[in-house]
Amino acid sequence: MSDLDQLKSSITADIVAASDEAAIEAVRVNALGKKGSISELLKTLGSMSPEERQTRGAAINQIKAEVADAITSRKSALKDEAINARLARETVDVTLPVRSSPAERGRIHPITQIIDEITAIFGDMGFSIAEGPDIETDHYNFTALNFPVGHPAREMHDTFFLPPDANGERKVLRTHTSPVQIRTMETQKPPIRIIIPGKTYRQDSDATHSPMFHQVEGLVIDKTANVAHMRWVLEEFCKAFFEVPSVNMRFRPSFFPFTEPSVEVDIQCDRSGDVIKFGEGTDWMEILGCGMVHPNVLRAGGLDPDVYQGFAWGMGLDRIAMLKYGMPDLRDFFNADVRWMNHYGFRPLDMPTLFGGLSA
Repeated sequence: MSDLDQLKSSITADIVAASDEAAIEAVRVNALGKKGSISELLKTLGSMSPEERQTRGAAINQIKAEVADAITSRKSALKDEAINARLARETVDVTLPVRSSPAERGRIHPITQIIDEITAIFGDMGFSIAEGPDIETDHYNFTALNFPVGHPAREMHDTFFLPPDANGERKVLRTHTSPVQIRTMETQKPPIRIIIPGKTYRQDSDATHSPMFHQVEGLVIDKTANVAHMRWVLEEFCKAFFEVPSVNMRFRPSFFPFTEPSVEVDIQCDRSGDVIKFGEGTDWMEILGCGMVHPNVLRAGGLDPDVYQGFAWGMGLDRIAMLKYGMPDLRDFFNADVRWMNHYGFRPLDMPTLFGGLSA
């Protein structure tokens, strides 16, 4: 067997042994590439005599053509095999149900939904959102809100105290969102119209209380704010929030250190069935506290109570969520149970608006 026959036989064996497209490409490069075995033979044609070129040159070119055809054929076969293998590996069972998208599977937590609803309502009335730190000083959490040191009203709040700092001052986890009222009055000139949603902390835990819970407060400060304005704002809020055409409200005298006079607000409801219905019936349910801002609080915020007056109100977000959507246990809000979220959660793309419906 001549050297050309041996070379052809060796390359043919390599072509047959190639198991994928990468392997057959390697065979092509080794045989027909710039420095391939057949290419090297072709480079010797220039040193041959005319007679040798006619015989040996023709034989080399014939081997080159046969090898190129064999490589092309094998490469095409390997490509088809690779496609068939991929189709078998990536088979899709079209009888399976289509998986829902993350936007469809995900749920908005009821507290987030309630905050969005309240923001939509009060935003339509011209209120803006104010925020403040969760860790507060005694001054902002108590003293500036007319809780003097040693005042028994401080005992109304089961407070989480932090260890004393380098100056001996013990900061607290805020027991209400009211400190933001003082911070806003210190930095913003009246008129002020804000709502303050946020987390608050007290040492209490049962079916209707949690050590960490959510509140929203509202504050209006100007030169003419009065109780009639406050009543109108709260009535409009309750009608929009509970999505009823009208509500009857009852104001009862109460006590809050930071307001004077102070009242608690009851809303008419019907408890005869499994679901509480608002705006009808003969029952009453307390939903929030409110009052005219105490002069001492105005002074603490840097405002003159002889010039400015205002009103404020506050309510528990968790509680009104339970009332509106029929949730029996507050502790479920914080258990991270996916089943509970799927049941009570809201679709993320359904944004609450007064035009489209808060909880549509």
